[in-house]
Amino acid sequence: MHDPVVKVVWEIDEAPRWYRSTLDLLGRRAQRPHAAFSMIGVHDAVTKGLPGEALNHLLGSLKSLAREEVLNALGISGRTVQRRKLDPKKMLSVDQSGRTWRFAQILALASEVLGDQADAEKWLSAPAIALDQRRPIDLLSSPVGTELVEQLLRRLERGVYT
Repeated sequence: MHDPVVKVVWEIDEAPRWYRSTLDLLGRRAQRPHAAFSMIGVHDAVTKGLPGEALNHLLGSLKSLAREEVLNALGISGRTVQRRKLDPKKMLSVDQSGRTWRFAQILALASEVLGDQADAEKWLSAPAIALDQRRPIDLLSSPVGTELVEQLLRRLERGVYT
């Protein structure tokens, strides 16, 4: 009989591209370039709290998205970002960590589907017909909206545009 919970552990070169890109956006892969990674490991990291430097790295990685729009999507204040710059080792809350991971994951997936991060950021900030003319970035402020954006990206990945 098989255990119903499967722990998938990837050596970084075996991991899906979106996963590697998510880690890169958060600066995590650079810190542990030869480590094995798993989604269970991500869960554990998020529930312990990502370090503030992960948020700083994500914000520093943006090409064209307005910082204020990203912070609104993350539900994180500019003041929190300033505090994390002063103390980058201080952990984000579980909620902030989860939203930071999820935003980076959506940006990485959009970059993969659309070709590069610059195009992904443009797509995130433009109204989408399939999202009732709403901008994907505006939907990232809730779990349901984030799921809608991911579903749309998965459809685009398969060539379904509506």
